Amino acid sequence: MAYPRAKRAQYREAARTLRIPYWDWSISPTMPPEVSQPTIFINAPNGTTNVQNPLHTLTYQLITQQPNYGPFSNIGYTDARGGRYNSIENMHNSIHMFVGNGGHMSVIPYSSFDPIFWLHHTNVDRLFALWQAIYPEAQVTPQVNAAGTYTDDPGKSEDVNTPLTPFHSDDSGNFWTSATAWSTKNFGYTYPEIEDWGVNSTQLTSNVKARLNALYNPTSSVSKRSSAADASDALTLSPNAMNVQWFANIRVNKSTTASPYFIHLFLDDAPVDPATWSFAPNLIGSQPVVDNSLLSLANSDLPMYGQIPLNHALLAAGTSDLSASNVVPLLTSRLNWRLQNVDDSPLPIEKIPSLKIHVVGQEVRPRAAEDEFPEYGQLVVYREVTRGKAGGLSDGEDTD
Repeated sequence: MAYPRAKRAQYREAARTLRIPYWDWSISPTMPPEVSQPTIFINAPNGTTNVQNPLHTLTYQLITQQPNYGPFSNIGYTDARGGRYNSIENMHNSIHMFVGNGGHMSVIPYSSFDPIFWLHHTNVDRLFALWQAIYPEAQVTPQVNAAGTYTDDPGKSEDVNTPLTPFHSDDSGNFWTSATAWSTKNFGYTYPEIEDWGVNSTQLTSNVKARLNALYNPTSSVSKRSSAADASDALTLSPNAMNVQWFANIRVNKSTTASPYFIHLFLDDAPVDPATWSFAPNLIGSQPVVDNSLLSLANSDLPMYGQIPLNHALLAAGTSDLSASNVVPLLTSRLNWRLQNVDDSPLPIEKIPSLKIHVVGQEVRPRAAEDEFPEYGQLVVYREVTRGKAGGLSDGEDTD
């Protein structure tokens, strides 16, 4: 059925200005109702109607601490990460696995068949654009693509001018590159936090920092304290406002198994029933290891890096003192981890000999103004926390 002639121009204009929405999972971890409700109301040729919802079935510290493209961009960057194991790819992979959990979203070659893929990837594009606005001098740095792609063999060195196959930039057979696709301006769009007109680069950076702080690190009384906070604040105050930050760093080879799996961190022992691990009250966080079907057996030893924040769990457990003298012995006795396949079955740690987990901490000086970021101290490795535990970093082993 065709739309009435009087409405056609209206809908052509709507199609011309169509933009994909983003799901900011940093602010709203629950999936949007637009993808979780079984039915929705839509505009149809004869008015509003209720239909089956096709979408139903079918972080701040990273951006503020990592000005370098290599470690910011991907989980496989190995050239001196400086203990900063998080990356935008790691955050991206986590959402794929947490949402998919064995479904389309958790199997990368099929994930785009799930409509929430597009809301997720638009937010990843948004986070990358925020990072670009804050670090305007940053650029793609040359890196060897050890895994390869469908069009490039493993081991090829890629840089800002490498063709981004299969995406053509014109009708003459040319492909987009990181250089030509670097700015959203080239595609005629931006995001609410990036008003990049009528300002210079310095002003834009300042404005975006202020917007980022308002979203992910609003002013909090915790930022005025030393290393202590009331345990009752754990669920209401921004974790980014603490004067001490704690993380679990995780390194593991990408393709030790043929299927994706989770690395779950717990405060004290994991529950007896593995089916409850993902929702256990004492679960600190989970690091997914996604399926990468492009990796050949010859390249199965490529490392990946991930990071899980610990502050929220320490505070929720009643630990008001976040100093090293208190946290290190606590984590030494109570930090545990378990591995789990996407079908909820346990994955024995001995099956993943490449797994190396260690704990790091750093002091943080709170931001002094709305358009400034906190100042982060050196990351300190506390090997004693994981020493002697299966999958823990041993003495003498390199953290990077």
